[in-house]
Amino acid sequence: MNDATLSLDAELEALTERGLARLRSASVNVDAMLADAHAIERVSRVIATSDFALETLRRQPELLAALLHDDGAAPWPVPALVADNAAQWPELLRRYRAAESTRLVWRDVHGLDTVDATLAGTTRLAEVCLQTALDALEAEFAQRHGVVRATDGSVQRLVVFGLGKLGGGELNFSSDIDLVYAYPQGGESDGVRSLAAEDYFMRLGQRLAKLLDEPTVDGFCHRVDLRLRPFGNAGRVTLSFAGMDQYFQREGRDWERYAWLKARAVAGDIDAGERWLESLRPFVYRRYLDYTALDGLREMKAAIAAEVARRELADDIKRGPGGIREIEFLVQALQLIRGGREAALRERRLRMALPALVATRQMSEEEGNALAQAYRFLRRLENRLQMLRDAQTHALPEDALDRHRIARGLDHPDWDSLRVALDLQRARVSAEFAELLAPRQRDAAPDALALYWRALPDGGDAETLAASGFADAGSADGALREFAQFSGVRALSDASRARLDRVLPALLDACARSSQADAALRRVLSLLQAILRRASYLALLDEQPSALGRLVDVLARSALLSERLAQYPLLLDELLDTRVSGPMPDRDELRIECEAALLEDDPETCLRVLNERRLALSFRVALAALDGRQAARDSVRQLAWLADEVVRVVVQVATRDVASVHGLVAGGRFAVIGYGSLGGEELGFGSDLDLVFLFDAPPGAESDGARPMEAGRWYARLAQKIVALLGAVTAAGRLYDVDVRLRPDGAKGLLVSSLASFNEYQRERAWTWEHQALVRARGVAGDATLLQAFEDIRTATLARSRESGVLRDEVVKMRARMRAELDRSDVARFDLKQGAGGLVDLEFLLQYLVLRDAEAQPALLQPRATPGLIAALATEGALSAEEASALDAVHATFVADGLACTLDRRPRLVVENAALATARAVVMRTTLAHGLPFDTP
Repeated sequence: MNDATLSLDAELEALTERGLARLRSASVNVDAMLADAHAIERVSRVIATSDFALETLRRQPELLAALLHDDGAAPWPVPALVADNAAQWPELLRRYRAAESTRLVWRDVHGLDTVDATLAGTTRLAEVCLQTALDALEAEFAQRHGVVRATDGSVQRLVVFGLGKLGGGELNFSSDIDLVYAYPQGGESDGVRSLAAEDYFMRLGQRLAKLLDEPTVDGFCHRVDLRLRPFGNAGRVTLSFAGMDQYFQREGRDWERYAWLKARAVAGDIDAGERWLESLRPFVYRRYLDYTALDGLREMKAAIAAEVARRELADDIKRGPGGIREIEFLVQALQLIRGGREAALRERRLRMALPALVATRQMSEEEGNALAQAYRFLRRLENRLQMLRDAQTHALPEDALDRHRIARGLDHPDWDSLRVALDLQRARVSAEFAELLAPRQRDAAPDALALYWRALPDGGDAETLAASGFADAGSADGALREFAQFSGVRALSDASRARLDRVLPALLDACARSSQADAALRRVLSLLQAILRRASYLALLDEQPSALGRLVDVLARSALLSERLAQYPLLLDELLDTRVSGPMPDRDELRIECEAALLEDDPETCLRVLNERRLALSFRVALAALDGRQAARDSVRQLAWLADEVVRVVVQVATRDVASVHGLVAGGRFAVIGYGSLGGEELGFGSDLDLVFLFDAPPGAESDGARPMEAGRWYARLAQKIVALLGAVTAAGRLYDVDVRLRPDGAKGLLVSSLASFNEYQRERAWTWEHQALVRARGVAGDATLLQAFEDIRTATLARSRESGVLRDEVVKMRARMRAELDRSDVARFDLKQGAGGLVDLEFLLQYLVLRDAEAQPALLQPRATPGLIAALATEGALSAEEASALDAVHATFVADGLACTLDRRPRLVVENAALATARAVVMRTTLAHGLPFDTP
């Protein structure tokens, strides 16, 4: 230990002794409290850390007694502010705030509270002071002016929003509190001295600020900052919720999104405030990935950096390099970019937002832990700087003794040791922050392509495109010239045009290097035309250059995904979603995603949200299939599961809608049955849903609403509503096309069948092909007992005794009829579904064997999907092990080939290769071996 440190230790010891002497002189009782060495040691540590705490203990010796008794385990009692002691309100609040703050100092200094607990305690203190002061003032105003009532007679109260660290529940020791006042509705107070709502709440808000903020002989309670309100100091002190809405719709700026991200109702009508904040969420969090947030962040950071340089604030641990504000900005930027899509990121508390960012894979666990550690280190140091003299400071002290006091209090031997630790944490923060805001790093597109694009539409040479790898350079050149003259390009702002000029040459380069350069370019230009009016999407491509190559790769390989991206640019988000390359969602996750739409009360909004979820999830499945990250049969099964969950949600929405007018049918049951590819869990992209609706109700039952309906009509209305909702066009397109022709009696039959009539139809009148369709049918949504009743009917129907020869003839006849009408094969191409030896031949074979053998082998009735049917038929001996293995491989081939056609928007007509010829031969050989000559003219 050097001489300077020894000298500072001596000064610190002398300072502590003087503090103890001051305490003893304040009261005889204090002298008695400090009689033992343990008490002296504990009080000395506090004196060495905080002049503010020493002064408070000297003025309030009863506080020292409590702290020595239980180490401040319980909060200090809140004073009562009543009309009889109105003149003492400022003193009572200030003494309470000083006492409670000193309790927090004591617990922090002695290691009894974590830094998180200290921040939470400081926040709670501000909230208590706010609410206590406001309650007293509201009572006073009610006595003088009455209460404000809206036109409907409802009582209106002031809402106090806390922004910044108060809103985030992480207030530092001697911070301002950033407040915004509002009230739900206009009106007038009902007292003798009536005031309009605006004047009433303005006066109330001003009195509240003065009561907390105005310095007295007892100091201040809390410094109040109202500058974050709409229009700042030029704006009204209070606005109605309608006025707030209008401001944010017309005037809201990027920095306010950062400010209101943390906003919380902290006093007054808290419930009304929280409801209004929920309505503000679309302003703060965009529904799409919002990389424009980084522009606002760069501007704010530049302004702060200029201020730091101008005022020489390099040693400011809040605003300086690697300081608290950089952590806050970094976290908030990532929240704003993705919070519209990730509800878990809508977190006011930075300490909780960091693990949420890790959990959603927006930063690594190592990065999250490093930032959390740095944040706590800096916040603890910040608190100690402010605890010293209750000053709103973030600057490292210049005085040597003050530095030594801070270092010793944080368990460092000297200032140099603390400074080394501080510099390490700030360097980590600076590195993370710089990476977020660093200039976009991308492989520079060849200068020739950049120069070519910037010369359009009047200049430029198509040879540049030819040299880059475009086969049809002339067509590509024409398309680019046309795009350069597109009205959307000409209308771009300077900032957006600069983004386009950076992005497009890189896209051209990626197209040239893709598997289908010319097709990729056409699709890129189509997409760009769709997104030019959305600055956020251009920003996404500009800020995430890694997305450019990924985007072009997908566009080059899939016409379907290209088309969907152009129609619904929000799917661009999925390309950057880190979960895309991770595990695919299971059935429970699909259900959770879809059911989130039910949180929306408005049916139209609910449908839009549901469709956006469906689009995003199916897009994720498509990407996995396109990239070969999962087998095609897994993809089609997931698409069927997704459709199940969508139908379940739509049934709930439709039921809610019909019940709102007609009530419910007591004792009634309803179910949706999936047939075809939905029932067989083999749904393709863009496939229809084959649905059948069943109901059951007591005889003569009616609904119990204002407009009652007979049960049959009620359930017919419900089925109509379901079909309409599934096919309704929203901003995100339609959910599904629905085919209901497989219901009893087809197009001639009722849309919804009673359980009894469905049973009678299957038993008495259904055709063999309808029983074949029943093999793949399964319950999708509705009442569990009715779904079980359907299963019982299905079992009884499929397991009945059949004469195998008659069954075989009917199956062969139906297959011949279908092939004649539907097979699109020609000399050059094969129809994967309807062609000879194709997918339908395989399905007919399996259905025939189930109908033939189910009476003796009930295990055949369980599976619906083709792989399960093949396995069950092999287990029961209807297929040999060799046949089953070969058919399973054939089915996988057909599904993969069909899915590949769908992803590239090609009809399922393919040029036959050796593998396909082998597969067809297997199907034809096996069907013929089981007496089904499908391939015979």
